[in-house]
Amino acid sequence: MFKFKSFPVIFCWCSFQFFTPAVHAQNIDINILKSINPQNPKTGFWSAVSDYHIAVAGAATFGTLAYALIKHDKNLQYKSYETLIAAGINVVATDALKIIFNRTRPADKYPNDIYVLTISHGHSFPSGHTSLAFAAATSLMLNCKKWYIVVPGYMWAGCVGYSRMYLGKHYPSDVLAGAVVGAGSALASHWVSKKLFQPKQVNEPKQAGF
Repeated sequence: MFKFKSFPVIFCWCSFQFFTPAVHAQNIDINILKSINPQNPKTGFWSAVSDYHIAVAGAATFGTLAYALIKHDKNLQYKSYETLIAAGINVVATDALKIIFNRTRPADKYPNDIYVLTISHGHSFPSGHTSLAFAAATSLMLNCKKWYIVVPGYMWAGCVGYSRMYLGKHYPSDVLAGAVVGAGSALASHWVSKKLFQPKQVNEPKQAGF
């Protein structure tokens, strides 16, 4: 049976297995992308999933925070702060990696093979949409640990990643890297939040017995 405590170990193993070869597997990347990206991408479900990823993540975070403030639930407030911190770490990490790798978007590199609704220039690796979605989903997993919350959360994050390939915006390795960065951001935020918000235990002086 899967245990939530084993997630950091699995995450580190996947990161080690993935990051080095994925960026260089260009032929595999483009072939998989071609099989997903249609010649005539249409507005609809996948474009909506992609366009509203920030709205969904924000609604979940700020909705939870608003509810916690109304109910004066300190524990729930801390969990909301943790999700916000995860988003901040994710943005910094994603933008830094985009600059470091400086990867051209697939539609710019393969204009005759990849089809898009709108042209998006700039850096491709990793996918920022995907990383934010997985940061939110992993924060939910770390804080809630309820299957009926975790499973839909990861299904939504997976749909965001798929939408970026369907729309021709990112290679599969961009999406996979985004998932790793997002999950890692949530794990980092979980650690930081424990240091910031977890109440410190104060050892009361022992009373001498008589």
